[in-house]
Amino acid sequence: MIKVHHLNHSRSLRILWLLEELGVDYEVIRYARDAKTNLAPPELLKIHPLGKSPVIEIDGQTVTESGAIVEVLCALHGPHMVPEAGTPAHWQHLELIHFAEGSVMTPILLNLYVGLLGEAGAPLHPRIQAELKNHFDHMERVLRPSGHFVLDDLSAADIMLSFPASVIKRLGRQDTYPRLSAFLEMIESRPAYQRALKAGGGA
Repeated sequence: MIKVHHLNHSRSLRILWLLEELGVDYEVIRYARDAKTNLAPPELLKIHPLGKSPVIEIDGQTVTESGAIVEVLCALHGPHMVPEAGTPAHWQHLELIHFAEGSVMTPILLNLYVGLLGEAGAPLHPRIQAELKNHFDHMERVLRPSGHFVLDDLSAADIMLSFPASVIKRLGRQDTYPRLSAFLEMIESRPAYQRALKAGGGA
């Protein structure tokens, strides 16, 4: 049995969604953010020294980092979610898997944290907004006519990019990015995604 340590309102929803798409049995251990600080609870530190989510336990081993978890689960249970190794589609898949955490999350997190500074963060806002636009523009361009990021069916890249894509909704920029908005509507309508939301407690 795979155990998923899931934090509400976090990127770990992607892991629940992937497991639902793969039809793999799993157990969810839920954690709630602090109502005042919005930080993860200290209980997560008992699972991993960084105290972050997602974390999975599988075959007696703990695996962290969303991209690594997605790669492990696809290798074990969902090779169809990853393009054939050595093909241009596979190279793009690898690029987008890393882009999802290594590039686009940087301006997203900066926008969140600097926003908490109020007027003190004002000098940084123009640069952050420019970087958000740059990265969202890239995602809008990369989406294929099929509505997927790689090939023309659901892939691990879609799973990974679902979280940064969802940020356009939180920022109220759906009209600016119609293709990303359609992508969000598509994934949110999937039965597996709805089951993942329920398994995660609605978030």
